[in-house]
Amino acid sequence: MARVLIIDDDEMICAILTERLGSLGHQTVSALTLANGCRQAAADSFDVIYLDVRLPDGSGLDKLPFLQKVASAPEVIIMTGLGDPDGAELAIKNGAWDYIEKPVSLNNMVLPLVRALQYREIKLGQKPGLTLKREGIIGHSPQMKTCFDQIVQAAGTDANVLISGETGTGKELVAWAVHNNSARSGRNFVVVDCGALTETLVEGMLFGHEKGAYTGAERAHEGLIKQADGGTLFLDEVGELSLTIQRSFLRVLHEHSYRPLGSNQELKSDFRLLAATNRDLDQLVQGGQFRIDLLYRLRSFHIELAPLRERLEDITDLAIYHTRKICDRYGTEIKGLSPEYLEMLKAYPWPGNVRELVNTLERSIAVARQEAILIPKHLPTDIRIQVARSFVGNKKSEAMAKGNQIDLPLPTWQDFREEALPPLERQYLQNLLAISGNNIKKACSVAGLSRSRLYELLKKHNLEAPPDILVR
Repeated sequence: MARVLIIDDDEMICAILTERLGSLGHQTVSALTLANGCRQAAADSFDVIYLDVRLPDGSGLDKLPFLQKVASAPEVIIMTGLGDPDGAELAIKNGAWDYIEKPVSLNNMVLPLVRALQYREIKLGQKPGLTLKREGIIGHSPQMKTCFDQIVQAAGTDANVLISGETGTGKELVAWAVHNNSARSGRNFVVVDCGALTETLVEGMLFGHEKGAYTGAERAHEGLIKQADGGTLFLDEVGELSLTIQRSFLRVLHEHSYRPLGSNQELKSDFRLLAATNRDLDQLVQGGQFRIDLLYRLRSFHIELAPLRERLEDITDLAIYHTRKICDRYGTEIKGLSPEYLEMLKAYPWPGNVRELVNTLERSIAVARQEAILIPKHLPTDIRIQVARSFVGNKKSEAMAKGNQIDLPLPTWQDFREEALPPLERQYLQNLLAISGNNIKKACSVAGLSRSRLYELLKKHNLEAPPDILVR
């Protein structure tokens, strides 16, 4: 028996589905608005959610990430009366189990539920495996959880993997994680910088050469493909390959054999292929700049990384992790991050993604010098200006939309304090633990708190002191 939530403003659809699912032994709950459906999903536990797209108070697709983050992590089946290919693509990309178009037969509405429940039973019944090795890959957002699942799946096979994403999203880190969690872990991980390959050098770099193969070849040279034998060959920025070099790769990928320059002998290399790109390879194929047969070979398994601006909930974790790493490298005291500093990080769009964030943290730490806490003033001027302009522009738009009228009354000072202080207190405590290096004595000294009061505050904000704090 499963628990199913139906979010649809069509009462007849809700009634029909409820009756049919009830006859199959499932419990159902219906919600006629998006807001009520989200409240139900957050308050209760469901295995599957049927979610309509067009609802009186918004689009179901907009709330798909929220529904997937609730505690029961339900599978979501999207329903719509509007044939929208873009909406279907968005739903699947965001992790929806299926996308069905109304009107549809009752059997075709129930079949995705049956399949989703079978999948869910297998997923929940799986025993936890080994801890995923994911050094440097930080985040807890739905996008990153999907990424971690895909790394595990890819590591369990020997299939070719294409990793796509904007510059700075961590494509090479993901490639390393696939390698380190695979059966080839411990063998060579050979990186080929596709942007640096030229048609005159490619054969020598990839295939190697025999002594005397050309003028100046005074000794034999082992190519990158041979170095990857038994391990992983990683093609970084594969979209930069010229058509000529793409053709050279095709046979190697198909046969896993090659001939060094100046040799008459075919050699074999048992490598596993990973590739990464920040370009749209499908678009390059349409423009005649990338071979479709090569794309098919590269994309046996596809991992798509979300840009940082689409996973803002990861920024705090990323900032704390890299701040510690940078401070350790420079041998300085670990710096805390003020709430205002973090809010400004979250307000910036990060066109350079995680790489730009790390560079920004490094600049901030250099500017802060001996100061213990990073504040907005430590950020680069261009970031502060862009965030300020965006903030002022948004406020101006809101004011114009409202006719410069404030429709809502201000809360009482007490109500305002009770609402505003808890998140600030929680952030302060997180920063306090960070800058004290998880040393309870030092944390008490910095904050001017007694040990018992600090424990009381940690408990209040559900922040458990790590074991190494408790023993000091």
